[in-house]
Amino acid sequence: MQHSMPPLGALRAFEATARLGSVTAAADELSVTHGAISRQLKSLDEHFGVPLFAKAGRGITLTPHGEKLQNGVGEAFDRLKDSCAALKHDVEEAPFTLACPGSLLARWLIPRLDRLHRELPELKLKVVVSETEQPGKQTDASATLAFSEPPWPADVEVFELMPEQICAVASPQLMAHIDSTKPETLFANKLLYTASRPQAWPQWANAQDLEMAQLDQALNEGQGFDHLYYLMEAAVAGLGVAIAPRLLVEDDLKSGRLVAPWGSIETPARLCLWLPSQTNVLTQPRQSEPLAAWLKRELIDGH
Repeated sequence: MQHSMPPLGALRAFEATARLGSVTAAADELSVTHGAISRQLKSLDEHFGVPLFAKAGRGITLTPHGEKLQNGVGEAFDRLKDSCAALKHDVEEAPFTLACPGSLLARWLIPRLDRLHRELPELKLKVVVSETEQPGKQTDASATLAFSEPPWPADVEVFELMPEQICAVASPQLMAHIDSTKPETLFANKLLYTASRPQAWPQWANAQDLEMAQLDQALNEGQGFDHLYYLMEAAVAGLGVAIAPRLLVEDDLKSGRLVAPWGSIETPARLCLWLPSQTNVLTQPRQSEPLAAWLKRELIDGH
């Protein structure tokens, strides 16, 4: 036969009273009134059908039934305290795992990791490559840094960091044979793109008022890459004209490895820090907000 458990609050009042030997002391420890403890103890007497305490002079003492209950309850609360302390330690010591697409990780975040560690030393950061194309859906990550277009899913928290800008880039050697004053002349060259961003070239071409039919033909004769990292290396090698997020080619533009004579356009996408709904809500503000603020500062201060 299964017996019902008394309320946990009543057992907590009993444990404190039995351990301290005083209703007043138990009330002080639990930050409640003397009457509240007395009512909890009375509810336990009614639950078990026997008294658990007896008067002893001006104080109280455990009855034999109370002593039997104290043995089990005291041990149970000790184990509960240990479990809570262990969980709190695990949460506080666990690394903050940031998932990031490989191209964004290699071309933007890794060169800044040392500065991030210095400026946010309390953040035990672990960086991994994203396993999914859907930001916020990698449940083993504390957060995901990625470009994506709104609307955002309702079950994730999103820190918007910056609008995405894309640009067409090529090696200086290849650009020597392209008239930069006429964007349509790049269609005479092989167009390079990533399979995950098929909309990038049409977005850029539409902003330049270029003929979509010309673009479609050029893309049919172009070359796609699985990863943006390979795409950019192909562009640096002079294999064609690539389309890419400005953020990820900024260092190449500054060094002269690539040129972007037609400037950049803004897309509907945003670079965001995504928090999955499974992330512990107590740790989100403490760790995610400082990281989002640091990322935004780094982006504003010149990428």
